[in-house]
Amino acid sequence: MSKKLVADKNFRIETKIQIDGLKYYNATDDRFTINGVYYANGAFCRIPDNLTEINDCVQEVAPCTSGGRVRFITDSPYIAIYVKIRDCTLNHIPNSPLTGTVGLDLYERKNGNQQYLGSFIPPADFSGEYESVLQLGNREKREYVINMPFFSGIYELYIGLDEKAAIDPPTAYAHSTPVVFYGSSITHGGCASRPGNTYPTILSRMLDTDYINLGFAGGARGEDAIANYIAGLKMSCFVYDYDHNAPNCEHLQNTHEKMFQTIRKAQPSLPILILSRPKVHLTPDEKKRLSIIQTTYENAIQAGDKNVYFIPGPELIGEDVIETATVDNVHPNDSGFLSMALAVQKVLKPLL
Repeated sequence: MSKKLVADKNFRIETKIQIDGLKYYNATDDRFTINGVYYANGAFCRIPDNLTEINDCVQEVAPCTSGGRVRFITDSPYIAIYVKIRDCTLNHIPNSPLTGTVGLDLYERKNGNQQYLGSFIPPADFSGEYESVLQLGNREKREYVINMPFFSGIYELYIGLDEKAAIDPPTAYAHSTPVVFYGSSITHGGCASRPGNTYPTILSRMLDTDYINLGFAGGARGEDAIANYIAGLKMSCFVYDYDHNAPNCEHLQNTHEKMFQTIRKAQPSLPILILSRPKVHLTPDEKKRLSIIQTTYENAIQAGDKNVYFIPGPELIGEDVIETATVDNVHPNDSGFLSMALAVQKVLKPLL
């Protein structure tokens, strides 16, 4: 039998979780810390609504909560979630599981390191909202990170804890100024098996750093509007790759170095890491794209830039995982994303 739990005066949750003392709290409650996204106009967001000069594809996928995290300390012996998913065409896609597109996962953070504890798995017949619970064992204060889904938006997220449990703010990241990632569906998260396995999220755990994921599946095209927006962000490093989403070589030629220059002009000492598509065996067109991207880097070096870095795409996928690194010869799986993260970590770690 379902029971009604009051989350706040404006919202009631019909829960089927049979745990005495279960109490839901809005994730926007001040006792929780939100990173990577913000809450506005009834939903979690990654970029402001007024960025209307970006292509329609970005407008559609920007509400996806890739990189969003809820962090807190509690002694609850379990953690539950109730989530109401925002309509998005990426909720159900054939090359990514529901655990990634609409699922959330849970990590324990201790001394800057994170350990995976489990996933809040949506039901197979998911249709807009669901709840899930993970049992954690004995009651003791521990710090937790809940990663939001990368291919869905969230209208509402509630955290379920024992009603007698403490809720304290989390400890700070070792590097609290975020790394900002901009790129295609690969940066966005496609197609990790769950949110914690996208390469920006893996890097966040490796380096104990905050981050913002501005990957836009199908829509990262380096327009002036997004370049100007990113140039105004406070960040420790900027990582970008939109090779896959540039419609053709001419578009990439016209926008890639221009975007670099926009951000460099605004932030002269910011470390900028340039990537090309993570693929080892390149077609002639892909080789031309790689050359265009590498030219941006070489021109910056020749101009005396001391804080620009470049990793060619073939170096992002290790020789040992070439045959198993993707789900469709484009989008990395968990193995491919780990390979990418390890390659990028070598550059980012000394910069942070």
